[in-house]
Amino acid sequence: MEPSYALLVKPLPQRALAGTRRTARAVGAKVPGLAVALTVALPATWLGRLVPTVGGPVFGIVVGALAGALLGRGAAPGRAERLRPGYAFVGRQVLQASIIVLGAGLPLSEVLHVGAGSLPVMLGTLAVALGGARVVGGLLGVHRETGLLIGVGTGVCGASAIAAVTAAVDAAEARVAYALGTIFTFNIAAVLLFPPIGHLLGLSQEAFGLWSGTAINDTSSVVAAAYSYGTEAGAYAVVVKLTRSLMIVPICAVLVMWRTWRRRAIHVQPNETTSGRIWRAFPLFVIGFLAASALATCGGIPASWQLVLPVISTFLITLALSGIGLSLKFSQLREAGPRPLLLGAILWIVVGVTGVALQAITGRL
Repeated sequence: MEPSYALLVKPLPQRALAGTRRTARAVGAKVPGLAVALTVALPATWLGRLVPTVGGPVFGIVVGALAGALLGRGAAPGRAERLRPGYAFVGRQVLQASIIVLGAGLPLSEVLHVGAGSLPVMLGTLAVALGGARVVGGLLGVHRETGLLIGVGTGVCGASAIAAVTAAVDAAEARVAYALGTIFTFNIAAVLLFPPIGHLLGLSQEAFGLWSGTAINDTSSVVAAAYSYGTEAGAYAVVVKLTRSLMIVPICAVLVMWRTWRRRAIHVQPNETTSGRIWRAFPLFVIGFLAASALATCGGIPASWQLVLPVISTFLITLALSGIGLSLKFSQLREAGPRPLLLGAILWIVVGVTGVALQAITGRL
C-alpha cells in the first residue's frame, strides 16, 4: 500500500508549487506598470491638492496620457506591452478598491438625514442627465459608452461616478478620458457661474445648496461654489452631494446585469433561478461599497478614519486613472472629435435649469 500512497501524495506539492510559480509570474508581470502608474499618481495627487477644482483624478489621466505618449515614443520594442498588465491592474482592480473605500466615507445615516424633500430634485436631475445622454448623444452621434459616462458624471458625482461605471462596464480608455475632460470643463464653469446666477435668481442658502449639490459634478467643485455662496449653503450642498453619490450603487448594479445579459456572458444552468442569475451578475465592488457604508453607519469605522478615508479613496482613483491615461492612445481621442464636449455642455445646461425648475415646482425656492 505504501508505494501507491506515495504516488498519490507526491504530485500534490508539485502542483501547488507550479500554481505558486504562476501566481508569482502574474504578480511580477504587473509590477513594472504599477510602478509607472504610481510614479504618475503621486505628482498628480499633489497637483490636485494645489488646484482642488481640477482634482487629482483629472490630473492623473492627463499626466498619465502625456507620460504614456512619451514612454511609447522612446520605448524599446515590446517594453510598452510589458507595462500593460500593470496598467490594466490599476485600471480595474485598484479602481474597484477605490469605490469600496469611498463607501466607507459615506455613512448611510448621515446621508438619509437630508430627508425626502430633496429627492424629487435629485432624482429628476439624474433622470434628465441619463435620459438626455442617451437621446442627445444619439442625435449627435456620440458613442453610447461615452454618452453613458458623461451622463453619469453629470447626473451623479463627476469623476467618482465615471470611475465606478468604468469599473462596472470596462469602458475604453479613450471614452473615459473624454468623459473626464468634459466633466472637468463644466466643473470649472459651474464654480465661476453658479454663485452669481444664484444671487441673480435670489436663491436662499438652502435652495442654492440643493441646486449646487444636484447640478454640479465633482465634490470639490460643489464645495467651492456652495461655500462661496454661504456657509449654510455649503453645509447643505455637501450632504445633498453625499446622498446623490449613493446613486452609484443602483446604476452600477443595473449596468452590470444589463451588459452581462446582453453579451450572453452568463451561461445559465437549467436549474439556476432568476435570483441566481442576478447574484452572479452583481458586481462585487458594489457589494463592498454597501458593506463599507453599512459598517460606517453602525460605527464600525473609527471617527478619526473619516478624515483619512476620502484621501485614500481619491488617491486610489487617481492611481487607477493614471493607469488608464498611460494606456491611452491619442488616435482614439481624435476619432471622437468635439461632439462629446457638446453633449456635456447641453447636459450641464439642461440639468442646471431642471434643478431650479424642480425646486420651483416642489415649493423649495
